[in-house]
Amino acid sequence: MYEILMPKATAVWLIDNTGLTFDQIAAFCGLHPLEVKGIADGDVATGVRGLDPIANSQLSREEIARGEADPNYKIKPLEGRKLDLPPVKKRGGRYTPVSRRQDRPDAIAWFLRYHPEVTDAQMGKLIGTTKSTIESVRSRTHWNSAQIKPVDPVTIGLCTQIELDALVKASSSRRAKAAAEAGIIDPEEGPSLQPASKPSFYVDESEY
Repeated sequence: MYEILMPKATAVWLIDNTGLTFDQIAAFCGLHPLEVKGIADGDVATGVRGLDPIANSQLSREEIARGEADPNYKIKPLEGRKLDLPPVKKRGGRYTPVSRRQDRPDAIAWFLRYHPEVTDAQMGKLIGTTKSTIESVRSRTHWNSAQIKPVDPVTIGLCTQIELDALVKASSSRRAKAAAEAGIIDPEEGPSLQPASKPSFYVDESEY
């Protein structure tokens, strides 16, 4: 069993630069085919920069060519280049360099728009911010609201892609479990019940 460094970023690169199928890319990156399709459609991993698996010696051009020639072929990483990634350690509050602190509202806006299932506590722990700052961005009472734009926290160096992927995956699993217990069908599986009102974390995309 192997793990690919920054799977979503790698998937972005493979989608943009190869003729591999979604199933082949999903199998190589350890993602679900629907998630890969979402990346291709621009609904998932918005703002994530592609990571070249050839340049970082995880995949060869010859292996990609074999996959492109046979849609049923399962591409394999280069031998001896499999990553032994340490588990993500649980930590307390994150220290954010002063030079990056001004970017945190942009990262908060990105979470509110693209991953509203992430709780304020999780968001604060990942990017080193406070609940009051998150609420001010959500309610647009932040002193710099007019200049805040959604930006991927990985792009501005507030966290790693591995940490972000782990958080989003955990949050999505918890949301799916809660929906199942409430008898609500996952939107990806079929039609769901419409809420009576917008949730507290709703953000109008037109405002950004």
